Amino acid sequence: MSRASEAPERPRAVARTSLPGNPLAPGAARRFVRTALAEWTELALPGAEFITDLLVADAMVVVSELVTNAVVHAGTDVELLCRLGRCSEDCPAAAASDSRAVRTVASYAGSGSGEGAGNDSEPGPVPDPGVLVIEVSDHHPARVVRDDGAERPYDTGEYGRGLHLVSALSEAWGITYRTGVKTVWARLPVDGTATVEEEAEAYDGEHALRRGQRAAEILAPAPRRGTQDQDWRSRGVLSFLAEASDLLAGQLDEDLVAALTGQLLVPRLADWCAVWLEDEAPGRSDGGVVGGPRLARVWHGSENRIEELRRLLEKDPPELPESDRAGPVPVPWPAEALEARATGGSALAFRLIAGGRPLGTLVIGRAGQTRFPDEITGLVEDLSRRVALAIGAARQYARQATISRVLQRGLLPGAVAEIPGVRSALVYEPCDKGGPSGDFYDLFPAGDGRWCFALGDVQGKGPEAAVVIGLARPWLRLLAREGYEVPDVLDRLNQLLLDDATEASDAAARALVSAGGTGLADEGPQTRFLSLLYGELVPFDGGVHCTVASAGHPLPLLLQPSGKVGEVAQPQTLLGVFEDASYLCGTFELRPGDSLLCVTDGVTERRSGHRQFDDDDGLAAAFAGCAGLSAELIAERIRRLVHEFGGKPPEDDLALLVLQAE
Repeated sequence: MSRASEAPERPRAVARTSLPGNPLAPGAARRFVRTALAEWTELALPGAEFITDLLVADAMVVVSELVTNAVVHAGTDVELLCRLGRCSEDCPAAAASDSRAVRTVASYAGSGSGEGAGNDSEPGPVPDPGVLVIEVSDHHPARVVRDDGAERPYDTGEYGRGLHLVSALSEAWGITYRTGVKTVWARLPVDGTATVEEEAEAYDGEHALRRGQRAAEILAPAPRRGTQDQDWRSRGVLSFLAEASDLLAGQLDEDLVAALTGQLLVPRLADWCAVWLEDEAPGRSDGGVVGGPRLARVWHGSENRIEELRRLLEKDPPELPESDRAGPVPVPWPAEALEARATGGSALAFRLIAGGRPLGTLVIGRAGQTRFPDEITGLVEDLSRRVALAIGAARQYARQATISRVLQRGLLPGAVAEIPGVRSALVYEPCDKGGPSGDFYDLFPAGDGRWCFALGDVQGKGPEAAVVIGLARPWLRLLAREGYEVPDVLDRLNQLLLDDATEASDAAARALVSAGGTGLADEGPQTRFLSLLYGELVPFDGGVHCTVASAGHPLPLLLQPSGKVGEVAQPQTLLGVFEDASYLCGTFELRPGDSLLCVTDGVTERRSGHRQFDDDDGLAAAFAGCAGLSAELIAERIRRLVHEFGGKPPEDDLALLVLQAE
C-alpha cells in the first residue's frame, strides 16, 4: 500500500515552552501545563480521555517543584516539555543511547523504566495511554539538583519543598545530562481505570474556571470527607498552597493581600475571616509599627453579615501573647454579630510574622463546631506564613517606592521655566516606575536674558544613575549661571565626572584593603558615563538665537514650517570617558514657526523586532509630518508614534523636549 493511501497520523499530545529564570516561572509553568492538558482533552488526543483532576493536581505539584529547583539552582532560562506517551517510549535508555547524553540518573518509585530528555520531532506511532511525562531543562548542568527535603524558615522566600515530593507523586523520575543542558524529568502514570472518587478530586480548577468563579475560589480546594481526605491532604493542599503563593507574591499592596486572603479562605476553609495589620510608623524604614492594629479586611460567606461582623471585631481586636511563631491561638467567638448563640462556633487567630517582625493577625471562624480539624489548622498556619511574606514584601516595595519618588523629585526640576517667545513641551516617561530613572531634563533661566536647557541619559539606572544626575544637574545650573559658554560647561562637567569616578575608585580600593581583600571585589563603583544635549537660548525680536552641543547624545532636529528637517549639532564623545576631550558647539536661529526636537535614546532606539525607530531616519520622517503643529501636539504625536512602533511597552526610559519659536 502506498503511503498516500495510509491513514493520516493523529497528532501527538506534546507541548513545550520556554520560561525566564525568575520567580514567576513556576506559576507560568503550572498555567501552561494545565492549559495543555485541557486542550488535549478538548481535542480528544490519544490518551487524553484518561486525564483526571487527580492527574492534573499531581502534575501541578510536580511541574512547580521541577521549575522552582531549576530557577533557584540554575538561574538560567528554563525549557518545559509535557507529553503523553507509552512507558516503552519514555525511558532513560533511549536518552542514554543518544551520543549527546553524558549520563542519566534515574530514580524509580515503582516498577517500569525511567525517561530521558525526548525529542518529539521524529515521527512515530501514536502513543498508547500510559504516562504523563514532564521535562524541565536548564543550561547550568554544573549545579546539582537539590533534594534535601529540608524545611525552610517561614520568613524566607519560596524555594520549593525538594524533589522528595516529585518522587512521592511520580512513577519514576531522573536527570539527563547533555552538553550544556541538564534535564530533570518525572513520569506520572495515566490510569485508564480511574475511580469515580478520583475523578471527583477536590481541586477542580478547570471546571471552576468554566463556571466563571473568582480566581481565589478556583485556587482553594473544597473540604473533603470520608475516604478521600488523605488524597485531598496529600495533593489538593499542595496545589492550593502553590497557587496561593503565586497569587499573593504578585501583589504589591498590603490591603489587596488581605482581601485575597479572605477570598482564599472563605468559604472553603472557614465561614469567615478577618485580617488585622499593624500600622507602620510614617517615615520609618525598619518596618517598625506605631499605634494599634487596623482591621484591613473582613470576609464572610454571607455578605449581609460582613458589616455587622466588622463593627464588632473593630471594638475588640484579638490580643495574642508575644511569640515568634504563627501557630493558632483560640479567640472568643463573635456570637453577637453572627446570630449563632445557640450553635456557637470555633475561632482561631494566627500571628502574621515575617523577618521576625509582627505584621498583623489573621482570624478565622467556623460555626457549629467546637474546634477546627488539625489538617485545616495546619493548612491555614502554612498559608498565614505566606500571607505574612506577601505583606512584608508589599511593605518593602511601598517603602522603596516612597524613597524613589522622593529621590526622583529631588533629581528633576520642580517646574520648567517659561521662555519669552518660545513654547515648550516635555514628555518624560521612566521605564521603572518604582526607581530612579537614568534620563533627566532641565530648562532654567541663566541670567542676562539667557535660558539653558539640558536632556541627559546616564549609563545604567537606580542608585548609580541617581548619583550621576545628582552631580550633573546642579553643576550645569551653577556653571551656566556663572556665565560659562556651552562648550566650557561640557568641558568642566566632563572633568568633574572623571574626578568623581577617581575618588570613588580610591574609596572602594581602601574599603577592599580594610576588608582584607575579600568580599568587596564586585561592589566598586560603576564607570559613570553621561550622554548630554545641552544648549543656550537667547530670545530677540524676530526669533531665538540657539547654541547647542551634543556629547554622545542623539542629535537635535530642526523642523521648519515648510516641513524641511535637519540636524543642528555634530556628534561628540560621551562625558566622563576621556581626560583630554574638548567639546564644540553649533549655533543657529529659531525663526517663528521653527521647532527644535531633542530626544533620548529611548526614542531613537525603540525596537520592533530587529528594527529601531530611527532606522532609515525614522525620527526625522516622523518629525517632518508634524509641520504646522504646536509644540504640545508635536510632543504628543512623537510619543504616540514611539509607543505604537513596538508591540510591547518601551523597555527604556523615554524623554523628549520640543522648543518652538512663536
